[in-house]
Amino acid sequence: MLIEIRLATIADTPRLQDLIRDSVSGLSDQYYSSEQIASALSHVFGVDTQLILDGTYFVAEVERQIAGCGGWSKRKTLFGGDQTKSAEPEALLDPASEAARIRAFYVHPNWARRGVGSRILNACEGASRAGGFRKVELIATLPGEPLYSAAGYSNLGPFEIPLPGGPSLPTFRMEKRLVDHLLRS
Repeated sequence: MLIEIRLATIADTPRLQDLIRDSVSGLSDQYYSSEQIASALSHVFGVDTQLILDGTYFVAEVERQIAGCGGWSKRKTLFGGDQTKSAEPEALLDPASEAARIRAFYVHPNWARRGVGSRILNACEGASRAGGFRKVELIATLPGEPLYSAAGYSNLGPFEIPLPGGPSLPTFRMEKRLVDHLLRS
C-alpha cells in the first residue's frame, strides 16, 4: 500500500471535516460514550485552519483518498479545532525551551492500523525537529494513545477535556524528546 504524505491546503477542509467525523465516530465508540463523541465533534474536534495556514498540517493519501491527517504546531494550543479558538492570535512557542505540539490526528476507519498515522507522525516529528524543537507534546485520545506509546512517547498522566453540558473527555498528556530519538537514529 502506497501512502503519500503532503501538506494540507484550505481546499481540503471539507474532506478533512468528513474524515474527522468518520474517524472519531468509527474509532472512538469502544472508548467513549455516544454523548461524549457527539459533544467532542461539536465542541472540540475539527479542522484547525491555523495549522494549514502555518504549513504544519499533513494529509495522507492512499489510492487518491484522504486516509488520514495530522500536524504539528509551533503555537501554544494543545488541542481543538477552529470552534475552540478565540479571536486573539495564538502565541508562538520558543523552540529552545518549549515543546512543539503534535495536533489533530485522525485516520479513517478503513485505513486504521495500517501505518497511516505512523507515517504522518514521522513527518510531523521531522518537521518539528527541522523547526528547531527538541521535544514534542500532545494530548492523546484513548484510541490514539497506543500509536503514540508505540512511537516512543511517555505518558505524563491523565488529562480531562471539559465538554459543555456533559461528561468530560478522558485523554492523556504525552511527550517525546526528539534529541534522544535523533541520537539513536
